[in-house]
Amino acid sequence: MAKYLLKRLAYIIVSLFFIITITFFLMQAAPGGPFASEKKLTPALEEQMNEAYGLNDPLYEQYFNYLVNAFTFDFGPSFKYVGQDVIEIITRSFPYSLILGIESILIALSIGVLLGVIAAVKHNKFGDYTAMVIAVLGISVPSFIMATVLQYIFAIKLGALPVARFESFAHTILPAIALATTPLAFIARLMRSSMLDVLNSDYIKTAKSKGLGQRVVTYKHGLRNAILPVVSYLGPLVVSILTGSFIIESIFGIPGLGSEFVVSVTNRDYTVIMGTTVFFSVLLLVSILLVDLLYGLVDPRIKVAGKGGK
Repeated sequence: MAKYLLKRLAYIIVSLFFIITITFFLMQAAPGGPFASEKKLTPALEEQMNEAYGLNDPLYEQYFNYLVNAFTFDFGPSFKYVGQDVIEIITRSFPYSLILGIESILIALSIGVLLGVIAAVKHNKFGDYTAMVIAVLGISVPSFIMATVLQYIFAIKLGALPVARFESFAHTILPAIALATTPLAFIARLMRSSMLDVLNSDYIKTAKSKGLGQRVVTYKHGLRNAILPVVSYLGPLVVSILTGSFIIESIFGIPGLGSEFVVSVTNRDYTVIMGTTVFFSVLLLVSILLVDLLYGLVDPRIKVAGKGGK
């Protein structure tokens, strides 16, 4: 296990190296500069700002300094927020994204798995058709469309929930549902397909022949094996939630990290763009590692260390 973890951590470090490198040079290749859009700055002042932030240094020197600092999570100062470092912006805004992300993941997993199980147990019946209609709608309707529909119905028309901001648990319900809709639908379809395969397997037929009830067969013997593909999807699920939060946080006026990223792109705040990109990449790589470890816990037949060593 220790050897496997060290190997995976080495992969993470190499992946981060390429992500940091690609992000840095993409920012350098972007037209203009971080202060080019400031109309109040004269060319002389803009030159002074570039000098103060080290933007006039040779490219290789800028790259080396950023590479060293990034691996210590020092992303430098923001170009637009005077007196604020990028890590301060991340620390301030990430808790909002974390709460929203956890809530969305819980909604997607719980309802998605439930719909998938119902669809499999009620195969080719009303329950199956209803669950799959919900899944198709969830996949077909983009999250930003779902967000506006939810705002219109539950906030504007019914007045049951707040339309925007992040001041209480009630403010998180609509954005969390909007963010969870697409992964929820995908999990439901994935769970249905996996559950149908499991329910048609020989050991399930043997359990039924021994007189075990449908509920025991489904939840005790079938669910644990059927849920393995869903566990594998947890890594991409985190990606879906994180990238979806960029738009959802902007729509609902949530001061999360996704919203900060969108604003930084608009403002050409290069250090914030690069810092949030690296931070999200770390979250993704770590989540994939945790999913692999969780996979071995869900199914003891899978030896994580052995799988990683082969």
